[in-house]
Amino acid sequence: MSTAGTPVDDNGFELKRRPTRLWVALSLLAVVALLIGARFVISGNSQSPNEIPGATLVVASTESNAAEQALIEFVAREVAPRYGIKVAFRGLADSNRINRAVSEGEVAATTYQHRLWLGQVLEANPDFREEAAAPIFRWAFGIWSDKYTDVAQIPDGATIALYSDPANEAQGLWLLERAGLIELDPAVDKWTATQRDIVANPRNLKFTLFDFAAQTRALPDIDAAVGYSEFYIAAKVPLERQIFAPPPPDEFAAVLTIGSRWADTDNIKNLVAAFRDPAVQEFLATDPRVKHILLPL
Repeated sequence: MSTAGTPVDDNGFELKRRPTRLWVALSLLAVVALLIGARFVISGNSQSPNEIPGATLVVASTESNAAEQALIEFVAREVAPRYGIKVAFRGLADSNRINRAVSEGEVAATTYQHRLWLGQVLEANPDFREEAAAPIFRWAFGIWSDKYTDVAQIPDGATIALYSDPANEAQGLWLLERAGLIELDPAVDKWTATQRDIVANPRNLKFTLFDFAAQTRALPDIDAAVGYSEFYIAAKVPLERQIFAPPPPDEFAAVLTIGSRWADTDNIKNLVAAFRDPAVQEFLATDPRVKHILLPL
């Protein structure tokens, strides 16, 4: 005979159920154990390749960046062995992903940004710990047009495209001033200038902002654009469409960006030395894969 609430099967045996609360408690304990384990890994108890002798040091850039990939793979093949390190390239999807990977030691460095862009990233992400270790190259950067062959032909009221991020918008304004199309306030740091700092615009130019890929697609619909040659060459825009391209200033040189926590490790010191090797500048000056895209210092 059974007590109230305890089921009996057809053979007269009592069927005792494990209390539900016990299962809940066990499940909670399992979750807590997993969280503790994850925290142990994330908190830094696992080493970064940056501090492991003989580890492969990954240098990242944006996906589909063939010129920077060619440079990094050249360093990996021809230069890194002289400094006792192994280097590999990795393409990542976006700038925030790249910088986080560098800051956290997932990758050793990146080549995709200049100092001003890095400063912009660090301002927006105060938890990132990165620094510029060495200048490497200059990106070819110019004024492009489907309609005109010289900046002197750009008419009154023309629409000019700039990049939509502040650091590269400033570089575009600097180039327009170099071309004699606008004048910036001389009291303003030109490397951080905005459209509000234009004090003379004799041709009444209008400005529109695009991201990198969209600017090249918009070129037939505007008068001119100020942008990086690599995006135009990748979009198969003829080089003759570049109507003004003075040498970029040092402030906009690409830098090898490293994670600050590993700056004093042997691996990172040797990586920086490898990218400073004179062979890198020789490669930039002679290799057709980077011609018109990455310029030597």
